[in-house]
This record gives sequence, C-alpha cells and structure tokens, in this order.
Amino acid sequence: MSFSSEVKRELAEHISSSRHCQIAEMAAICCYNGRIGFDEKGNIVFSVQTENEQVIRKCFTLLKKSFNIGTNVVKIGNCCLKIEEKEQVKKLLQTLKIMETSGEIIRRTDTVNPLLVKNACCRRAFLRGAYLAIGSMSDPEKSYHLEFVCGTETQALQLQEIINDFEIECRIIIRKKHHVVYMKEGSGIVDLLNVTGAHVSLMNLENLRIVKEMRNSINRRVNCEAANITKTVNASSKQVEDIMLIQNAIGLKELQAGLREVAEIRLEYPDASLKELGQYLNPPVGKSGVNHRLRKLSEIAEKIRDNKEEKL
Repeated sequence: MSFSSEVKRELAEHISSSRHCQIAEMAAICCYNGRIGFDEKGNIVFSVQTENEQVIRKCFTLLKKSFNIGTNVVKIGNCCLKIEEKEQVKKLLQTLKIMETSGEIIRRTDTVNPLLVKNACCRRAFLRGAYLAIGSMSDPEKSYHLEFVCGTETQALQLQEIINDFEIECRIIIRKKHHVVYMKEGSGIVDLLNVTGAHVSLMNLENLRIVKEMRNSINRRVNCEAANITKTVNASSKQVEDIMLIQNAIGLKELQAGLREVAEIRLEYPDASLKELGQYLNPPVGKSGVNHRLRKLSEIAEKIRDNKEEKL
C-alpha cells in the first residue's frame, strides 16, 4: 500500500466526536465527490462517486452518525453510493448547505458554506474530508509533494484559504482542466497531517525525514572530505613537481635554509598535510608558514620554466 493510501486509511478510521465536525467532513466529501441527479420519476437523487472504497465506508459512517441515514443508502460496486429517499436527500443537502434552489431548479453549490467551517475543529475535519476526496501524496522516500485536485478555481481558493488559516503555505497551479492546491515542503506536509489527525502517518513521515536528512548529511560530509582529499593530493603533487624541477635545475642546496628544509620534508612526506609538514620542521612551523614557503618554491619553479621557454 502506498504512503498516500496509508494516510487515507488512517483518516477514514478517524471519526470526530462532535456532530458539527462530522458535518464539515461530510460537506467536504460531498462538495468534491458529490453528484445531484434525478431518477426516472423525477425525484432528486444524491450520490457520492470515488475510486476509493475507504471514502465510501467513511460516508456510510458519517451519514449514520450525523443524519441517521443508512437503511435506504444504496451501495453500487466499490465506488459509488446513492441516497434515493427524497426527504433524506433534502435533509442532507440542506444541512450540508451544498444545495441552492430557484423555483423548481436545484443545483449543487461550488464550495462549502463558510458557516460549516467557522470553527478551527471543523476546518480540521473539512481538510480531512478534502484529502479523502481529492488528496494524494507522493512517496516521501523519493520526494515531498502533497496535492488536492480541485474541479474549479473557487474550490481551490477556498481550500487554500482554509489551509493557510493553520499557517501552512500552499500554492495553486492549473493542470489541464483542474486547479491543483499543492505543497512541496516536508515541514508543511507534516503540519497538514497533524491538522487532519493523521498522527501515525505523521510519525512515519518524520522518521523517513530524519533518515533522509541523516543520509544526505553523511553524503555531503563524505563528498566534502573527498573533495578536500583530492584538493590536497593535487596540491601535493604540484608541490613535489615544483621541488623536483628546482632540484634538477639548480639543486636544493642553493635555496635558503627555510625553503630547503620545507622542500626536503615535502619530498620525504608527499602525502602529509600542511599541518603535519609544519610539525616535522625544527622548530615547528604553523600551516600559514609552511604554505608561504611552498608558494615561494612554486614561484622559483615558475621562473625556471619561464627561463626555459625563453631559451626555446
């Protein structure tokens, strides 16, 4: 089972104790997955269509607890449920405030009525229902990405506003015909999971983040150390090359005592660091002192090379 499915499974099992929160969660599911239609007799029919059976089971539970609707709910396969009893449908739509009437015309509203999500606890429930209905999340071992695929811009804006109420940053992009509310920061996704009540998934994600950050930290340190070693080896090779050129051209005995001593120590310990070279000298010299003498040797070697080129 994917991480996103694990989150939905946990949220589907989370049942709010307050009826107003149950209504807010049901309103989110019905807003994004709900359909209003009519049967052969012209009676209004409400259905919830989704590819996730856990959402259907959650709807059954919420309908039973909040509206005492259950006996006349019809389940079709694993992806749809219908409420066909006229009075129950009207009661549900009026309570969820997702139905507008104008004479004989009935239509579903595009967004959830703000009165249903005025409390923080109800906004949490709403986000829980929204994730169940239209949310998804990538595998956190690969990347951090959580999104809600909304059908309209007004739905996306309302969802973004509710998420922002919890000081969680999210953005909206247009993908084909859909408006997608998304977040790519691991910390923001953790905060959202906490808000919706997916605490087990939150802990699993945090564990993955810790392991991932430790692995990245170790890789950065190893790469840094490897780069430093390569830099030291390259510098040492160049220094040895310069000293050998000086030795063959004029001899190390012609150098000043301090330069000659450093040159001889470098030839004896080609892999030693500047600090180690300084400790081999008598008296010991610091890194900056050793580096200064090696630069002097490099300058002498460059002059020898220039003289050779002039003769040529």
